Amino acid sequence: MDGTKLPRSRRIAAKARCHGERVQGNARGWALAYKMIAERDNAKYSFARESRLLIVAKAKVWASEGWRVVITDQDGKSYAPPEFDQLLAA
Repeated sequence: MDGTKLPRSRRIAAKARCHGERVQGNARGWALAYKMIAERDNAKYSFARESRLLIVAKAKVWASEGWRVVITDQDGKSYAPPEFDQLLAA
């Protein structure tokens, strides 16, 4: 993540899965395969997930709310909203 905080209306309370040092990727220590970036006006949010299904679902919701959304896969290929279904078929 890029360190940007979500507005209070989008925050979900959760307990941390790991303690101590920060790890790159997820709590298990490996890099996440898909990254979504959503931009609108002066706001920018970034999310990373292992699952294609979850990242595409999140991206479709944000795009439907007027955000400019791009998904990048582990190979660095970028997908815009019209290409999200291609990512699911892969």
